[in-house]
Amino acid sequence: MRSFFKSMAVAAALSTALSAAVRAQSDYPTRPVFLIVPYAAGGVADVGMRILGDKLSDRLKQQFVIENRPGGGGVVAAQAGATATPDGYTLLMTGNNTAIAEALFNKLPYNVLTDFASVSTAAFFDVLIVTRSGSPLKSVQDFVAAAKANPGKINVGTINPGSTQNLAADLFASTTGINVAIVPFRASPDMSGAVMRGDVDVAFEFYAAINGLLADKKIVALASTGPKRTAYLPDVPTVIEGGIKGYEVSSWNGISVPAATPKTVIATLSAAMKDVIPSADVQSKSTQMGMEMRWSTPDEMTARMKSDIAKWAAVIEKAGIPKHD
Repeated sequence: MRSFFKSMAVAAALSTALSAAVRAQSDYPTRPVFLIVPYAAGGVADVGMRILGDKLSDRLKQQFVIENRPGGGGVVAAQAGATATPDGYTLLMTGNNTAIAEALFNKLPYNVLTDFASVSTAAFFDVLIVTRSGSPLKSVQDFVAAAKANPGKINVGTINPGSTQNLAADLFASTTGINVAIVPFRASPDMSGAVMRGDVDVAFEFYAAINGLLADKKIVALASTGPKRTAYLPDVPTVIEGGIKGYEVSSWNGISVPAATPKTVIATLSAAMKDVIPSADVQSKSTQMGMEMRWSTPDEMTARMKSDIAKWAAVIEKAGIPKHD
């Protein structure tokens, strides 16, 4: 009889604990939520997350706190996100660079496809192909024609090897069959200076890094690399419009959580992002920064991550970019 009552007491305690857990999930969030960003404060991705975080704070009535953890190619931040308590109070910004890291490193302390659950995409960034003002290259067709007429003699500027910009240039060369010298620079200002001096003929870069030079007409955009023209440079054609079929590069980011996070919490976050991302002020602020904010279902974000891992792994292998340990 004593064992019976003991079993009943254990069952009651478990039931109470389960009810409390369910109640906590349904009330989520009841305290501040931390969003880990794998970049330093002030960059375009960080600003985008702050725009989103402010709106989520208003929508869910709890503060969303941006926690910047730069370094290690995003691995430091991702490891912190993977090992966080799976309760919805620690989120991680993941995206295209996470997919690249999965393909670029020989071994990582996490697996983005099994250690995380997707919530939604957030921001998309097309790469611009630019040249100096007064350049004889007026279109991507001119760029390809010049490269084919002068194999190995056209210099293409990007930032660090393995960056989205660098891999976008490698993919362009592979897609068009041209032989060019891809020159990686430490930072965007160094590369921009080389473009304006004519040390490199074209460059691949994000709008946010060069918008002042574009506005001052010191450099000009030949094309954008996304599936459609950008809202911030609507007169600039896409690479596909320039006759390069099958070429598309859009860097992106989104929100992930540790894999064991309750589905009810993921659903709450996803629904909130669906509500706030289309708002006029989010869209206006993001456009000014060269971003397009766009919601997706968790499954759509996971499918994109899988696709990008495979895509960039193939580019990295073909370009012969050494993998990191």
